Amino acid sequence: MSTTPAPLRLILGDDEFLSARAVSSAIRAAKAADPGADIREFDAGDLVSGALAEAVSPSLFGGQRLLVLRAGQDAKKDLITVLLAYAKAPDPEVSLVVAHAGGAKGKALSDGLRAAGAEIIPAAKITKARERTAFVRDEIRRLGGSCSEDTADALISAVGNDLRELSAACSQLVTDTGGKITIEVVQRYYRGRAEVSGFTVADAAVIGDVPGALEALRWALAVGVDPVPIADALADGVRSVARVAGTTGSGYQLASSLGMPPWKVERAQRQARGWTPEGLVTAMHAAAEVNAAVKGGAEDRAYALERAVLAVARARRGNR
Repeated sequence: MSTTPAPLRLILGDDEFLSARAVSSAIRAAKAADPGADIREFDAGDLVSGALAEAVSPSLFGGQRLLVLRAGQDAKKDLITVLLAYAKAPDPEVSLVVAHAGGAKGKALSDGLRAAGAEIIPAAKITKARERTAFVRDEIRRLGGSCSEDTADALISAVGNDLRELSAACSQLVTDTGGKITIEVVQRYYRGRAEVSGFTVADAAVIGDVPGALEALRWALAVGVDPVPIADALADGVRSVARVAGTTGSGYQLASSLGMPPWKVERAQRQARGWTPEGLVTAMHAAAEVNAAVKGGAEDRAYALERAVLAVARARRGNR
């Protein structure tokens, strides 16, 4: 996606992760082009045509605007009429992004925007193995690394088919290896990942489930999961909870300001219940210490992980 905001973008597809990420990318591009850009997000099912007409009308103060319309398939007929009329002559200072699930519902809107020359950003669910392999390779390339088809297939076999998990795995591998990803690297990091992962350990720890977190950790280590991604997942889980603590609003409303996809915001909000600021400070110190330990060659990395998992889980349990 270019850094210059396009006047019309249609995110087309029913994969929640891909759609949410495309919206986040559009928001980042708008902020990069103009840090003071006016960014507004709407739900198509709740938006009335008059409010949209006002949002796209020329501003007295000028400046770039980004309007994000989610769930475009739910737009009512009068709103679709206004949208398609606007699409014929869009304001050069406004970038309109419409997320549409595709399919028959609301097809008049997606077809009309396509005909008006909107930039199409595919977000359909990936169902074919070859497409999933291409997704992994593209994801690693986007992050500055590279891998072969065989390596991508090995990662999918280890992690599974969920795009969120695959994206997180790609990010971890590129960060920890500098981008030189081979089958041997995947096997070293994610052996046994199908059974349990660092995210499994972290999810149990941040909700205060001491037995569950320790069981997941010991099983992960027993089947050969590398300590580094476990420590990374624990730190990411604690950071996510800390970022959403005290916030109000839906995942979609908070996603752009927190720099997190909506699904991750909502999961962290659920996990944040019961935490206090003091407990989070304790947990963040524990996560930082174990990351330094496992990446700095601690003599007993498994012991360092167990101490950290206990510290995080007990920090949460102690604040109920």
